[in-house]
Amino acid sequence: MYDNLLIDLDGTISDNSEGILKGVRDALEYFNIDYKEEELYEFIGPPLLDSFMNGYGLDEDSANKAIEIYREHYKTKGLFENKLYKDIEKVLKDMKSKGKRLFICTAKPEFFARKILAYFGIDNYFDDIYGATLTNERIHKDDIIGYCIFQNNLDKSITVMIGDRSHDICGAKKHGISSIGVTYGFGSRDELQDSGADEIVDSFSELLNLI
Repeated sequence: MYDNLLIDLDGTISDNSEGILKGVRDALEYFNIDYKEEELYEFIGPPLLDSFMNGYGLDEDSANKAIEIYREHYKTKGLFENKLYKDIEKVLKDMKSKGKRLFICTAKPEFFARKILAYFGIDNYFDDIYGATLTNERIHKDDIIGYCIFQNNLDKSITVMIGDRSHDICGAKKHGISSIGVTYGFGSRDELQDSGADEIVDSFSELLNLI
């Protein structure tokens, strides 16, 4: 059904919550902002700039400072406080054997995404890796999806976005491609359904039945 698979990273390929949340705590504590631990999971998926501004009322300059503090931990330790979800490499290998083209589309900075995938030894399964720029020119998931489609001249009718949050589903809709939500990440089934996911799976291996 689909030849081009655009795949999210955090919450879809790997669980990087430990590294992300440590960096977020550092940033919020720098600004003496009170927070509830469960709220911090909302940082996983959306652009950091949006999360600091919309979630905690920081202006753009302060939000950029918060990102700088976050990255002090993340760039040396946080990106490796990370683990692959079950059967990821096995399924990626199977997808490639079926002739699928695989692309990472993540709101994480592209520089970090490449390092993480190389760390796990799975970067070779992807035709290319697309993420946010460090200077905020391209940070929203819909922009990253659109950039991937444009750069590779992908046929939208055989292209699908796979991810765990509403941003993945809404980004796919904006560009007229199908979407598959995964429930084992950081978004709920309700979030994926409400966003209009075309299909929802409970494990990465279930994707093989849909592609």
